[in-house]
Amino acid sequence: MNQTPPKTVRDFFSTLADKLDPEAAEGLDAVYQFDLNGVDGGQYLLQIRDGACHISEGTHPDPHVTLAMSGEDCLRVLNGQVSGTAVAMSGRLRISGDMGLALQLASLFPSLRP
Repeated sequence: MNQTPPKTVRDFFSTLADKLDPEAAEGLDAVYQFDLNGVDGGQYLLQIRDGACHISEGTHPDPHVTLAMSGEDCLRVLNGQVSGTAVAMSGRLRISGDMGLALQLASLFPSLRP
């Protein structure tokens, strides 16, 4: 049964916690900040701790890694239509903080890979 992909970033983030691979997240304690601009923009926190994921809107005072891009690009990455690497290589994704954690994000959510 094919499920329709979420149409907005907010809708997607509301379902993202269920897509976490708990084994891949075992022992990880990390805060990802998403700073999204444009029409479907917003700020979202993804906190991973002890194999669980919690997502909320807003900003964290000291995230481990921040990913800044357009809401449209973020939705395309999250829906598996394009890889985060491709968006980063094109200069449309800016990453600050722990690059290793940014690279690890795809392995935490394997069902999102294009």
